[in-house]
Amino acid sequence: MAVPLALPSFLERAATLFPEKEVRSWSEEGLGRAGWRAVRNRAWALASALSDFGLGPGNRVASLAWNHQRHLELYFAVPAAGQVLLTVNARLSPEQIVQILGHAEARVVFADQEFVPLVDEICTRLPALEGRVVLAGDGGAGWRRYEDLVAMGDPRFVPSVLDEEQAAGLCYTSGTTGEPKGVLYSHRALVLHTLGICLPDGFDLGEADVILPAVPMFHANAWGLPYAAAMVGATLVLPGPRPDPGRLVELMASEKVSFAAGVPTVWMDVLERLRAQSRTLPEGLRIHSGGAPTPPALLEAYRTEQGVDVLTGWGMTELSPVGCVTHPRGEMQGWSHEELLPVRTSQGTPLPLVEARIVDDVGGPVPRDGVSVGELEVRGPWVTDGYFRRGADGSFRDGWLRTGDVATMDDRGYVRLVDRTKDLIRSGGEWISSVQLEHALMDHPDVSEAVVVAVPHPRLQERPCACVVLRPGADVDSASLLASLQGRFPKWWIPDEIVFLDALPRTATGKADKRALRLRLREEGPGSDTR
Repeated sequence: MAVPLALPSFLERAATLFPEKEVRSWSEEGLGRAGWRAVRNRAWALASALSDFGLGPGNRVASLAWNHQRHLELYFAVPAAGQVLLTVNARLSPEQIVQILGHAEARVVFADQEFVPLVDEICTRLPALEGRVVLAGDGGAGWRRYEDLVAMGDPRFVPSVLDEEQAAGLCYTSGTTGEPKGVLYSHRALVLHTLGICLPDGFDLGEADVILPAVPMFHANAWGLPYAAAMVGATLVLPGPRPDPGRLVELMASEKVSFAAGVPTVWMDVLERLRAQSRTLPEGLRIHSGGAPTPPALLEAYRTEQGVDVLTGWGMTELSPVGCVTHPRGEMQGWSHEELLPVRTSQGTPLPLVEARIVDDVGGPVPRDGVSVGELEVRGPWVTDGYFRRGADGSFRDGWLRTGDVATMDDRGYVRLVDRTKDLIRSGGEWISSVQLEHALMDHPDVSEAVVVAVPHPRLQERPCACVVLRPGADVDSASLLASLQGRFPKWWIPDEIVFLDALPRTATGKADKRALRLRLREEGPGSDTR
C-alpha cells in the first residue's frame, strides 16, 4: 500500500502486458507505428540521457510540440527522470511564450522544427534556458537532435519516483483574462485523474479502445488521454501537427477509432466535412466534446446525421483537467429523446473523488433545484490548491477552487453552466446569459457559429450584441435571426443588434475570443458588418 502512485507505472504496464499494441503517429511521410514496448524503451533511453543537461529534481523541461510519438515519449521520460514537463501552448503569442518560459525558469526546451526560429528569437531573453533540442530534423547552431539523445541513452533506465507528491507536469492557463497562471501537477494527482477518466462514468476507456486526441497535447495534458491510453493499454492515434477536419475524418475511418476528443469547434468543422463528402463516422465511435459548452444543435446533428451521441463534460486546467462528464443514469433508460436532451446538454456530474457545489456571492449554499444560479466551486485530489509561484489567490475559498463559472445544479447533481462570471451581461440591473443566447442562435439552420458579448450602453450599463457566422450559401438578415429568439427569452434579453462576421477570432485553445470581440466592437462599433 505504500507504493507511490507514479506515471512511469502506466508505461511499464503497457510495455509488459500490451507490447504490440500500437501508438500510431501521423506525419507527412505517413502514419508511423510503434508498439508500447518500443515507446517505453525510447522514453527510458531519453530519460537517462536527460542527465547530460545537468538537470536537478524538479527542474522544468519545456515542450513546444504537436501530437506525435516523440511528444508522447516526453510525457513519460521527463517525469520519470525527476523533472517537470512544461507543455507550452504553441498557439500563444511569442510574448506570452517568453513570459511562461521565463516564469517557469525552463532549463531545456524540446521543439518541433517549425518552432525553431521562434525559440532562436526569444532564447536570449531567457537566462535559465540552457538546452535546446529539435524533435525532428536539424535545428542548426545551438540545437541538439532528439534522436541523438535517444541513441545515447539507456533503454534499461529504471525510473525512481520515491514521492507521489513529486511534481510531474506544469501547464499554464491560456491567459485570455490576464497573465497566464501555472498549474503544477503531482504524480499522485495525474494518476488519480487518469483512473477517474477511465471509469465507465468518465470516458469509459479500456484496452480494446482506439483513442484519438484531437485536443492538442500542449493543452491541459490533452485531457489526460495519453496517460489513459498507456494505463489501459489502448491503441493511441496521434494526428500530428495542425490536424484539419479532413485528416481527422480519414484517421477516424482508417484506424477504426472508438474514442475521439476535441473542442466543439473541431466537431463543427468535422461535421461540415462529413456533410460535404456525404460520409459517415465509423460504427461504435464515441466523441467527447469539451473545453467550452457544446451547442445543443451540434449534439442533435451528430445524433440524427451520424448516429453518434456526443459525450459532453466540464473541466479546467486547474483540474488536470476533467471534473464532470455527462452520462444519463440507469433510471433514465426508457426516457424519450426529448426527456434526455436536457441531461445530455448539461455538463454532467462530478467524477468520483471530485466534489462540486454552487454558492452565492458570499459563499453561501444555493439550492440544488436546477434553477437557482451561483458560482461553481470544486475540490478534490486532482484539483489544484494554488498557482505555481503565486500561491492561493482570490480564486480559492475555504479549500475550494472558485471556477468563475456560473451554473446550476439539480437534485441529481447534474451541473449546467449558465455563463462565465466575466461573460455575464448586466443590463439595467438584470443578468443576461450569453451562453443561452448563443445556443439559441445556433439552433437556426443558417447559423454556423454565434457569440454574444456585452457592449456599453449609456443608460442600461451593458446590452447584448450577437456576432454570427453564417453557413456557406445562407441568406438571412438580422431581423429574422432576432425574431427567432422572440418568445424563448424575456424581451430585454434579446440582443439590440447582430454583427455578421466571416469568422470568429480564436483564443490559443481554439475557443471564440470574446475579449477580442468586445474590444473590436467598442473600438469600431457594430456599424458596417450588420445587415
